[in-house]
Amino acid sequence: MTSEWSRSRRPVTGGLTLLFAFAGGAAVGNLYWAQPLLELIANDLHASTATAGWLVTATQIGYAAGILLLVPLGDVLNRRLLVPVLMLCAAAALLACAVAPSMGVLLVAIAVLGLTTVSGQVLTPLAGDLADDTNRGHVVGTVVSGILTGILVSRTISGLVAAVAGWRAIYVVAAAAAVLFAVLLYRAIPPLPPKTRLTYPALIASVAAVVARERTVRWTLVLGATGFAAFTMFWTALTFLLSGPPFGYPVSVIGLFGLAGLAGAVAAQRSGRLHDRGWSLPATGASWGVVLLCFVGAAFTGRTVVGVVVVVVVIDVALQAVAILNQLRVFAVSHEARSRLNTAYVTSNFIGGAIGSAVATVLWSAGGWTAVSIAGAALSTFAVAVWAVGRRGALVVAGIR
Repeated sequence: MTSEWSRSRRPVTGGLTLLFAFAGGAAVGNLYWAQPLLELIANDLHASTATAGWLVTATQIGYAAGILLLVPLGDVLNRRLLVPVLMLCAAAALLACAVAPSMGVLLVAIAVLGLTTVSGQVLTPLAGDLADDTNRGHVVGTVVSGILTGILVSRTISGLVAAVAGWRAIYVVAAAAAVLFAVLLYRAIPPLPPKTRLTYPALIASVAAVVARERTVRWTLVLGATGFAAFTMFWTALTFLLSGPPFGYPVSVIGLFGLAGLAGAVAAQRSGRLHDRGWSLPATGASWGVVLLCFVGAAFTGRTVVGVVVVVVVIDVALQAVAILNQLRVFAVSHEARSRLNTAYVTSNFIGGAIGSAVATVLWSAGGWTAVSIAGAALSTFAVAVWAVGRRGALVVAGIR
């Protein structure tokens, strides 16, 4: 099966890489349309802001379930069909969000959206499959950077569209984009045979098996989940910070803060090159050190616009570099199981993300921005310790040192 797949493979081009990046960014952006709109949605649906905060959590729980149940299919199905079908299902869920009459209905619809908007996580291992060994870090880094950029740009777009046409309009626009990308990807993805043949129960069970077998995967899952918990905790709390005193910004302005994080995403794209040069582990440790310093600094700069912007840019550079390097390390473990490895990695990430957003809501009620900053510093310290222990184990996988 591997030799058959290799003979049919066509190298990934720059244009296809960019299409994967844009499509993946649009897909993952669906998870975050609501984040800068929590207060607006709460007022419109006659719910509390705390209840609206659970929209982010529900979406990420749904996304984690989609990663676990749907992404492994990338190893056994033709991805030229799988990816467009997933995007069309997400489009239907987006339309359900757009017409939701109550908070309860919206919570269900947005959880289904999270379940179905996983096409970016099928495209990422596909990009790794199509790339060769000399540029896999660059190709995958570009696609992952596009996905991470989508997370940040989604907040800006969401805030601007909501300010003009209300919060429901963004879900209609996103549904149209999903349909467009479904058509483009069906035309662009080369037809490839499945990499392996397994029944669905065996396929899902093999995700746990590869985690149990590979120490590198287990170690990286912990770092990935911690990083995403820190990421979502920070951005959820930032929405509360900017909407209250001393700032009191409307949703359109809060969304613009995503542009500051976009600079970080562009810079972090270069981290794929570090993987290609064999510097994955040192760069991961250095990035976590920067995240720790950012959370410490955030406790003292949370009342000035300049301070907040600086923290947003630097923390996004560091956390996105960690995310790209983690994913590349996981992909290096096995060619035939890349979709399943990505399933394990991203599922743990978004479980961490769901916990992070939920914790942010609780911490904000208990101690505001200071409490969130202290929790972020504690998470970063834990990650540095995990990295140090893992590095001491002298991990060497496919040239990674």
